[in-house]
Amino acid sequence: MIEQILTPTTHDLGQFNVRRAIPARERTMVGPFIFVDQFGPAQLDIGSAMDVRPHPHINLATVTWLFDGEYAGAIEHRDSLGSFSTIRPGQVNLMTAGSGIVHSERSPADERAVGPKLYGMQTWLALPDGQEEIDPSFQAVTNLPIVEDSCAKAIVIMGELWGKRASTTTHADTIYAEIMLAPGGSMPIDANADERALMLVGGEASIDSNPLGLYELTILAPGSAMMLSSTSGGRVMLLGGEAFTTKRYVWWNFVSSSRDRIKQAREDWREGRFPKVPGDEQEFIPLPDQPKTISYPEADK
Repeated sequence: MIEQILTPTTHDLGQFNVRRAIPARERTMVGPFIFVDQFGPAQLDIGSAMDVRPHPHINLATVTWLFDGEYAGAIEHRDSLGSFSTIRPGQVNLMTAGSGIVHSERSPADERAVGPKLYGMQTWLALPDGQEEIDPSFQAVTNLPIVEDSCAKAIVIMGELWGKRASTTTHADTIYAEIMLAPGGSMPIDANADERALMLVGGEASIDSNPLGLYELTILAPGSAMMLSSTSGGRVMLLGGEAFTTKRYVWWNFVSSSRDRIKQAREDWREGRFPKVPGDEQEFIPLPDQPKTISYPEADK
């Protein structure tokens, strides 16, 4: 049974689109996921690039995942811990901000020379109560479990699905997977999560014979086992996990259960109290007056 369908807000960044499904007015979280962006597919002009200058995060974990295929690309990640990673399809990058971290995301030099390709997902996971201020950390994982048959393949990015568990760290109960269906393929979506959602990111697919809209976030009713299938082939993201009982605030790149903590982070970034990113110290994104992403619990709006 389908509980809710969210149509993402599309942001045109010139040569590619970013589609933000949550936070939305209708819903702010699915399990620990508090921010779901899908970007591409796109190929940028030769010499151009994706350049996300250094910016801060607190009390969350970011997860970056790129799709394989015609638009397979790469992104260079640097952060204030000194981490450097070139993200490519098949590798999940998990950056846990905790008490505070700064990072940048840029197209590699070899991609710029031929026209960078961009196609993937970036999601944020709220950290659970009691863990919001843990030490920041970074993890890149490539040995992800795969579940497949002749017409369906799923990569388990985080958590345990179909009897296999990814080694990616989870701070709360989390499920996250990329599912690729060949024509005529199908795969069961079990009910072992408080909250679950699907996003069709390419091709065509249905859940229990209900067609999925491209890039829409389809929220599944709790407790119901369902069947995902495709007539002509499709790519679908499955995400969700533990439902949070404590609400979270979102302001720009900051997530917290405390509004005062977000105010402090804003002041810390404005006054330059966050650490620098080694190898990318010259630029930064200034604190906005009015960010595009703001989400407060209903009682505090």
